[in-house]
Amino acid sequence: MIVDALVTLGTSRFGMQLQPETALERCRAGGIDMAVATAPHPVDHDFDRANRELADAVDAASGRLVGLCRVDPWDGEDALALLERSVNEHGHRGLLLHPAEEHFRINDARLIPLAQLAENLGIPVLVAAGYPWLSEPSQVAQFAGWCPGVPVVMTNGGQFNISGLSQIDAEAALRLDNVHIQTSGVYREDFLQKVVRTFGVERVMFASAAPYFDLDYERMRVGLLHVAEEERAQIFAGNAQRVFRLDERVNA
Repeated sequence: MIVDALVTLGTSRFGMQLQPETALERCRAGGIDMAVATAPHPVDHDFDRANRELADAVDAASGRLVGLCRVDPWDGEDALALLERSVNEHGHRGLLLHPAEEHFRINDARLIPLAQLAENLGIPVLVAAGYPWLSEPSQVAQFAGWCPGVPVVMTNGGQFNISGLSQIDAEAALRLDNVHIQTSGVYREDFLQKVVRTFGVERVMFASAAPYFDLDYERMRVGLLHVAEEERAQIFAGNAQRVFRLDERVNA
């Protein structure tokens, strides 16, 4: 089994788009059994509508999609209410925070209530990571410290430039037991293998991050890793199944 732990469905304010039916067809062609999906930054900034449309796409996908709620922390109490509603009414399995597209620092103290609510709801938080000054690994680590009881997952291995001090920063964040990484965009095979050896295979999960990255290329990235086959199976599916509770029924 293969689970793509991040795709973005819909039309983004910033021009990227991937419609649910296209995503599902690409998954079928690429041998992907299930995908964890989030909404893009909506063109009209209506995150409530975007999350409802995502829930509809999940319902129509016959078990091949699960959803993550996306909020804009600048919406304050409305963002908290949207997260709670999305989880309790629409069955979303986690929270996606995108500091670059919503223009906030992941370690801004104003995010503490969101972190605490995620912990109260028992859901993981996926952070679009690696953006300078907004979501660097040291900043994500501070956020993860606000919700130590739930997984915090960094996209892009925590950094776009996974070399030198950038790699050290990502490894430092991984010293927190609740921090995980996704494989999307990580060009250094040796970094992924080092994370498996040093922190455990359970801290790494496959994600294409489509449409920002290419699904087939990202799948090949994991397929070429020099790890045991049982470890590859965990990266491809097992870790996402555990973190996002994919075997559980939803409340939608």
